[in-house]
Amino acid sequence: MKRNTDVLIIGGGPAGIVCALTARWNYPEKKILLMRDVEQGVIPCGIPYMISSLEKPEQNAASYSSLEKQGVDLVVERAVRIDRKTKTVHTESGNDYHYEKLVLALGSTPILPPVSGIEKKGVYPIKKDLGYLTKMVEDIKKCRKILVLGGGFIGVEFADELSRIKGLEVVVVEMLPHLLANSFDPEFSKLVEEKLRSQGVRILTNTRVEEILGDEKVQKARLSNGDEMDIDRVILGIGAKPNTKLATDAGLELGRGKGIWVDEYMRTTDPDIFAIGDCAGKREFFTRKDAPILLASIATAEARVAGANLYQLKVLRENKGTIGIFSTYVGGLVLGSAGMTENTAKREGFDVISGKAEVVDKHPSKLPGAQKVLIKLVFSKESQALLGGQVAGGMSCGELINTIGIAIQKRFTITELETFQMATHPYLTPPPTMYPLVLAAQNAAKSR
Repeated sequence: MKRNTDVLIIGGGPAGIVCALTARWNYPEKKILLMRDVEQGVIPCGIPYMISSLEKPEQNAASYSSLEKQGVDLVVERAVRIDRKTKTVHTESGNDYHYEKLVLALGSTPILPPVSGIEKKGVYPIKKDLGYLTKMVEDIKKCRKILVLGGGFIGVEFADELSRIKGLEVVVVEMLPHLLANSFDPEFSKLVEEKLRSQGVRILTNTRVEEILGDEKVQKARLSNGDEMDIDRVILGIGAKPNTKLATDAGLELGRGKGIWVDEYMRTTDPDIFAIGDCAGKREFFTRKDAPILLASIATAEARVAGANLYQLKVLRENKGTIGIFSTYVGGLVLGSAGMTENTAKREGFDVISGKAEVVDKHPSKLPGAQKVLIKLVFSKESQALLGGQVAGGMSCGELINTIGIAIQKRFTITELETFQMATHPYLTPPPTMYPLVLAAQNAAKSR
């Protein structure tokens, strides 16, 4: 079968969906087709919560209804080859799709560590496929002891959810000195570790898994300290890598890292092909180095740029680099991180100063539900520009870290944060006399 479309988007994740909607709003006369390779995708950030928080795994299914309402055509096909000369995408089923503009929203693939036995039954990489994940959740609930390999966001959130299953023993193995070490300084990582340990999770840092043992199915794990641990399931939470094979097979170039090279308009080296989301290359905001930050929030921002620029350059991506802005929720504790940690900034050669503050997120502090908020801001000592920030506390931290993120993007200085104007309300925010962003900036200013 041969089929023609104006805009062909390959990928049914957040990037693909948002790009299709943005393209429809900007180019209402164009025919848009979105191709996905799984029957039912999922909300990526919600995957850990399929374990306990959601009643049924299908409650985390991705919705495509908004696309259908906007007249976007949907097909379930696996693209296997791009012919750039004829502007045709060939699929596994033998169908051909001709396009004017092509958007690659190919996503990412779970990283499989070089560990002997990683292929055994009972070892689960995290895939964005509802059918696969439903079976995984059903199987995990039958086990007695599970090992979570990796102490990043995936591993931490899975450990938190798994700890709620009665009778299940949960062990997290992380090769770095702390959990979430790439996104938080130690004083914040320790808060997460304390919370998980209080929920019965065993945490082994500075430790590697050397081998998964068992016949066909996982039975033990041999660790770098020489110990052997009885386990019957493994969750792989060590991250993902960009899906780029379809692009490189078509002759498109990669960037400095492992993602597809794109310009400020999300165009690849072929001006009629765009790349967005996890598969697209990213450059760190300050250093311009490769930034393998694979987040749905970043993917959708890139999707809006690409969707607007398909036929006419309308939107220039203002931030000339990627700012890692993360948030997580562990046992009632909210943590957020934006930009560089103090350790990362020093490692990159910045002379830094930092300021902390601890306040209560309501005023007066005796109001129901009031919680402490810890904040840390990191600045360049020379330019006074904000390099990064971290927060921990109650639900208000989820949006507080986004405020820090935009302050980084706009290159706010210590003085600008000291004079930050804000709305406050007793039930909604800390008091204006003790606003955390202002206090942390003032405390950093003392080190100037």
